[in-house]
Amino acid sequence: MSAITRKIALEEHFMMPEFIEYFQKVAANIDPGLYDKAVDVLQDFGERRLAAMDAIGIERAVLSLSGPGVQAEFDTAKAVRLARRANDFLAERLAESPSRYDGFAHLALQEPGAAADELERAVRELGLRGAMINGQTNGAYLDDDRFSVLWERASDLDVPIYIHPYNPPDVPYMYRNHPELWGPLWSWTVETGNHALRILFAGVFDRYPNAKLILGHMGEALPFQLWRFDSRWPISNSGPAALKLKPSEYFKRNFWCTTAGVCSDASLRCAIDALGADRVMFSVDYPFERPAVAGEWIDAAPLTDEERAKVCSENAKSLLKL
Repeated sequence: MSAITRKIALEEHFMMPEFIEYFQKVAANIDPGLYDKAVDVLQDFGERRLAAMDAIGIERAVLSLSGPGVQAEFDTAKAVRLARRANDFLAERLAESPSRYDGFAHLALQEPGAAADELERAVRELGLRGAMINGQTNGAYLDDDRFSVLWERASDLDVPIYIHPYNPPDVPYMYRNHPELWGPLWSWTVETGNHALRILFAGVFDRYPNAKLILGHMGEALPFQLWRFDSRWPISNSGPAALKLKPSEYFKRNFWCTTAGVCSDASLRCAIDALGADRVMFSVDYPFERPAVAGEWIDAAPLTDEERAKVCSENAKSLLKL
């Protein structure tokens, strides 16, 4: 049996009663039995969650509200108010277990200026470590110029933005008659990877070279494609901005990924080789993945001791200043 490595986990979710109605929007994406169980488990911050962490050596978990949260709200004022409430609630839970939990802010992107202000409040006053964004917000993605204020603020604060999957604003025909493809099995990977590429090719990382973007699920399959991005970019229809660097160079400068939901040696090796050993971080995706599976896998994965230490905790400490 492999030794248990000390770990920090970055994509670990929670829920609060005011947000269950929003969470119901993802019920169609997952097995009904799992959804019903998840609502209960997500609201636990005590013995059950901590026991699952202890069993696999997670010293700290970075908690984030399970999406889509207020990003699915059409009333902007309500979204701004509830996002602030979510961050205050999370800060209260962190204060109860300060040695075990950290957190990512929840933001109402319907009003980008207010979202930037809330990110700053969450970081400076509440001690949160960045923000988790749950996909598109009423059809808007983070490449939109309206969100420049958020990228500028995140860069100034030197904190990352973590893009988590959510559904697109419509259901593409390609998923018709295949509900199994709609959600975590495939469509969320396509949607989130596309979101990240929109940001890159819009030139966001040229305007904000200090911007930091995290993707879960071993980079949403993008690390596998870096050579092709470099190869096809020069002959593609030109995007809205001319990039200063090759696409792959932004991945190695501005991107990090977590192992959340992907316990695969081949995928891990690809992410490390493509992005660098300093860019990959351990996560479980609790409670949607089994902690024991993720923990036992990473402890036995074919890594050097240095790589394992970086992936399990050192990279997260560096990026999040833990």
